[in-house]
Amino acid sequence: MLNRFTIFIRDLHSLVKLSTTSRMNIDKCYFRHIPSEDKIDITFLLKVKETIRQFNLNRKTSEVVQNLCTRIGVNVQKAVNKKIKKKDSKEDTSIEVQIFYNNGDVVSDTYTCIELFQLQGPIKIKIYDHLYDVVFNSPWVLNFNLPKSILVGFPVYPEHLESNYMEKELSDFNWYRGKMVNEKGNSIIDSHVKWDFIKNSFNYTPVSKDIGMKLKLECIPKNSLMAGPSVEVISKHIVQAGPGPCPFELRHFFTKDRLEDKSFRCVTYNILADLYCDSDYTRTVLHPYCPSYALEIDYRKQLILKELTGYNADIICLQEVDNKIFDYSLSCVLQMEGLKGLFYKKGKSVAEGLACFYRENRFRCLGDDQILLSTAVQTESYLQHIWDAVRDNDELKKRLLDRSTVASATFLQSCDNENEIIIVGNTHLYFHPDADHIRLIQGGIIIYWLKNIQYKLKTQYPDKRISMIVCGDFNSDPLSGIYKLYTTGHAPSTLPDWKSNPEQAVTGLSLEQPILLGSACGTPQYTNFTAGFAECLDYIYYDINNLEVEQVVPFPSVEELNAHIALPSIVFPSDHIAVVSDLKFK
Repeated sequence: MLNRFTIFIRDLHSLVKLSTTSRMNIDKCYFRHIPSEDKIDITFLLKVKETIRQFNLNRKTSEVVQNLCTRIGVNVQKAVNKKIKKKDSKEDTSIEVQIFYNNGDVVSDTYTCIELFQLQGPIKIKIYDHLYDVVFNSPWVLNFNLPKSILVGFPVYPEHLESNYMEKELSDFNWYRGKMVNEKGNSIIDSHVKWDFIKNSFNYTPVSKDIGMKLKLECIPKNSLMAGPSVEVISKHIVQAGPGPCPFELRHFFTKDRLEDKSFRCVTYNILADLYCDSDYTRTVLHPYCPSYALEIDYRKQLILKELTGYNADIICLQEVDNKIFDYSLSCVLQMEGLKGLFYKKGKSVAEGLACFYRENRFRCLGDDQILLSTAVQTESYLQHIWDAVRDNDELKKRLLDRSTVASATFLQSCDNENEIIIVGNTHLYFHPDADHIRLIQGGIIIYWLKNIQYKLKTQYPDKRISMIVCGDFNSDPLSGIYKLYTTGHAPSTLPDWKSNPEQAVTGLSLEQPILLGSACGTPQYTNFTAGFAECLDYIYYDINNLEVEQVVPFPSVEELNAHIALPSIVFPSDHIAVVSDLKFK
């Protein structure tokens, strides 16, 4: 029995149609082996009574050629019979299907489908009145589409791109524009649109002349050995005017150039998960000032992608990343920009988490790790003193252990400075007005965990210098105990944070850590700005003994933040502001 994932993939095979106007598709019959299912997919185009039709078959690897040819013939005959009118009912519709070598010798009927893949030399197949070259395991696009929201000035990328045997960097992406009305101004269907070629590129940024038009994207998948069949997709909606200049575009003036040598650029950004936006409560209570269309992820992700790519960062830490957005948008786009991404899902059934991207020509990943804080505090020996201070307070223990908070650590070695290794921590701490004590415990768990990782890496790489960066949305202002713990190394038991909820007060617990950290961007007035709350909550903490700050990318002005009342808005895709800093190895 097929599992749900396999069924999903099988369904994808029919989502993308081969281009019937591309000559390269007409004379080839594609055989693809699906190892996970022990199946062979066969796809070809055939002209049946003036209509080009796509045929898709899915056969067992063990099926013999004789049965395969019979099945292909039956499928084609059904299609032909449907096209034959009653007056032509006496027309001979017998279908000949035969597989043979390039020299004309017929392939044995006893070969299995999988054995065809092992034959030497070109193989051909005759189906009905058409002769095809058989192509085995060519690059293949399973699925891709264009975003629902397409805006002037914002790059459009292929989304949900899934493929077999394809190397995106080698593949062709051809963009076209077309009017959806004829010369008389009447609406026309997509197949009757006159498409004008725009450019060959993985992405395309619409211009004002595209407003009111649809876009078409043709993809020719390739790898180092061959090209696969051309497929195409047409946007569901027309191109619309953009929101105009966004404040993050002014910030891009400070990040035009990519860094090199000992310098690298780091970004941390809570991008506001879609699952927290897609509700009536969000639209009417949390962010009623933001137009509903601007809360839609299809709109916001266009802004997010343009903002992130414009920072030319080497390390990007993101919070509130929807699983699907990571897989089908962020990873796909940022990979083409040279950034490799890792995703770290939150605990329980929460469908969002953390992401860390790093520029592959600047850093190589030596490994990574992730913890669920509520589990780690009970099981790790180096956290025993924290657990001892919590375990006897039932309300405190329940609240701490009920959290789905995770932290990630990505171990990056500098390509330009091979003696340098960075542990990049990332987290998003629990938010609640009376939870300073919970956040301080969480912050302590994370820094102790990262210190333990650093100790292990020093043992593994004794000749390397191992530094630390801790990024995230800490939901804590600069007066909090976490900021004190990270920047002074000490959070004494007398801090007011421990008693933020009297019934859950933490007593007798002091936290200490030996890594002296600084806030790369200092303590800006705001990194979170909503109508009901605005504060500095997001930080890039860095090891001040080994690293130094070269640049802090200026934050938007208060006037820019409240130009549309608060965040998010039509020009700010999140309720948080990206924190961006250039760091340098000392």
